[in-house]
Amino acid sequence: MTEKNPNSDIAGLSYEQAREQLVQVVSSLEQGNATLEESMALWERGEALAQQCEKWLSGAKARLDAALAAKKSDQA
Repeated sequence: MTEKNPNSDIAGLSYEQAREQLVQVVSSLEQGNATLEESMALWERGEALAQQCEKWLSGAKARLDAALAAKKSDQA
């Protein structure tokens, strides 16, 4: 039997969606009402969401760097 990855939906989230869900995960963890198993699942989701946000930000930085480099070469 194959277990479905509960975080498989994260790859399809926009930066804003991932960030909002990460805020919700952190809030849930801070409340401290979850069981250990629930807390672990929330933490794992939070880690995956943070990685997705980092991918979006790294991609945006690469695009910005490329645009700046192109602008400099046009001015030269």
